Amino acid sequence: MSDKLVLSDEEWKKRLNPQEYQVLRQHGTERPGSGCFLGTKEPGTYVCAGCNNPLFKSGEKFESGTGWPSFTQPLKPDAVAEYRDVSYGMVRTEVRCGRCDGHLGHVFPDGPPPTGLRYCMNSVAMKHAPEGQSLPLVTK
Repeated sequence: MSDKLVLSDEEWKKRLNPQEYQVLRQHGTERPGSGCFLGTKEPGTYVCAGCNNPLFKSGEKFESGTGWPSFTQPLKPDAVAEYRDVSYGMVRTEVRCGRCDGHLGHVFPDGPPPTGLRYCMNSVAMKHAPEGQSLPLVTK
């Protein structure tokens, strides 16, 4: 993605609420079952809470039973970036925003067809733009 958003830690602290900062910038997670987007089915686009980068279409969302909103694929390949995560004694694939590098969640190879993937995301790391609306990209 060519329009990267790079801010200092202090700038992120000013822009994000404490829970958003903990997840997006410190690679935290929300408690399972606590996220506001867990059961939503409203049409639209899920965007990064840090920069409004479009991430997932609501049509790709499915109920995984894990306690976090799950999607079969990102809106476009460069919407997210994937990194090897070996924290907590596990080997996983971390998913970050392709624009601001904010931690979104993890992707697992146990999702439904057609991709077989489960993008397991933190609700606090996202916002929802209703169908037909878009949120302006955050700039410096």
